[in-house]
Amino acid sequence: MSKIVMVTGGARSGKSSFSEELCKVESKEVAYIATSIAFDDGMKDRIKKHKESRPQYWNTYEAYKDIHNIIDDIEKKHDTVLLDCVTLLVNNLMFDFDVDWDNISRKKIDVIEYYINEQIEKLIDSIKNTDLYFVFVTNELGMGIVPENRLSRIYRDIAGRINQKIATLSDEVYLVVSSIPVKVKG
Repeated sequence: MSKIVMVTGGARSGKSSFSEELCKVESKEVAYIATSIAFDDGMKDRIKKHKESRPQYWNTYEAYKDIHNIIDDIEKKHDTVLLDCVTLLVNNLMFDFDVDWDNISRKKIDVIEYYINEQIEKLIDSIKNTDLYFVFVTNELGMGIVPENRLSRIYRDIAGRINQKIATLSDEVYLVVSSIPVKVKG
């Protein structure tokens, strides 16, 4: 039977390090699903630092779309999975759509959110059909001021609702604040 854990917190809160420790304690057979895209030098540096921080024997899968299609293959070699991070996954899925974010209709936003929600539901359904220990890392975006621009508000709202869905379907949820994890569910 699978176990799903969600770890959330603000930027630089220590959530990735905490998640990595959870996985190290759980198993040596860890798959790391990296959802980021190296689109500039800053992101390339962040990716490099993340790679250096985790054990070399972990297998890395780079994906942000249709992850549910690789879960069966991952389970053949691993019993623990760390997906880092959900908010980048949401970002990348949003930008798969070529739209004018300043003038996008509510209906089109709903279509995009439905698509992202469907991706998460398929992923969680595929996890629940395994014996994997699966850790989702995500940013908590709702503790700041309302963003000034429309794209940022749309992103914050979609990511927030996706986080709610994952938290609801998770067995355990942790909030990491200044590298201190607080268990909020489970």
